[in-house]
Amino acid sequence: MRRLNLRVHHAYAELKVMTANTSPAAQNPLVEFHDVTLGYGDVTVLRNITAQLGPGQVVALMGGSGSGKTTLLRAATGQITAQKGLIRVFGHDMSQLQGEELRAIRQRMGVLFQQGALFTDLNVFENVAFPLREHTRVSEEQVLERVLETLDAVGLRTAAHLAVSEISGGMARRVALARAIVLEPELILYDEPFAGLDPISLGITARLIRDMTNRLHCASILITHDVQESFAIADYVYMVGQGRMIAHGTPEQLSASNDPYVRQFLDGAPDGPIAFRYPDSPRFDEWLARRKGRS
Repeated sequence: MRRLNLRVHHAYAELKVMTANTSPAAQNPLVEFHDVTLGYGDVTVLRNITAQLGPGQVVALMGGSGSGKTTLLRAATGQITAQKGLIRVFGHDMSQLQGEELRAIRQRMGVLFQQGALFTDLNVFENVAFPLREHTRVSEEQVLERVLETLDAVGLRTAAHLAVSEISGGMARRVALARAIVLEPELILYDEPFAGLDPISLGITARLIRDMTNRLHCASILITHDVQESFAIADYVYMVGQGRMIAHGTPEQLSASNDPYVRQFLDGAPDGPIAFRYPDSPRFDEWLARRKGRS
């Protein structure tokens, strides 16, 4: 078992230097999207998406609310299938997997949900121990060792006995992170890992993500709105919006971009190609006509 003696003492710049790959064009990508179109039923959310992620990389997936970021995460975990194109994870075509094969692929992933999704009737220790009990046959002694070691990695070893109701929001996010990595996954998916955190907790969480990616040599995907923290730890950034891939590049490349969408998003400008109002659609017109017909 690899030791996770992860001490948060690196500056962002030092952490990024440790990463072997700074380009998404890894020799053996763990996640690949090739000309992928995604949606739900007759609604298309994203078209012609091409992206990839390799071991040791932190990739940020950014865009406005409703731009399709979480849809990409669902596709990568096999919750939805592509309307068009190819999605490969660990070399497997996700459209061909189901049942036990899909479960085996998912077991190689860790997911940090947007609000942590901790079990409120379990204490901190049992929350982190849950994946071990569900997916392995290790002894209780090994469970104790692994869970305390992983909690120590996120600075919460001595909080193992606490109930979820007794810890802060920032601590809960770190417990959720510990649960996501306790099986030492090859791929970790973070859905808005910085949402709702105070500046200190946000900085700690960002550095933990970078440090763990480096030390486990796993791949990490961040779905996030937070520009400053994400750009500090990410190797590569994909930006989606208006139903397509708007831009991609290193944080440095995007920071220097003059693309109107990129500039509006990074600068938080109210005016630009990202409209405030949700666009009109035939489905809305049909719904409105039905509603008026009832009155």
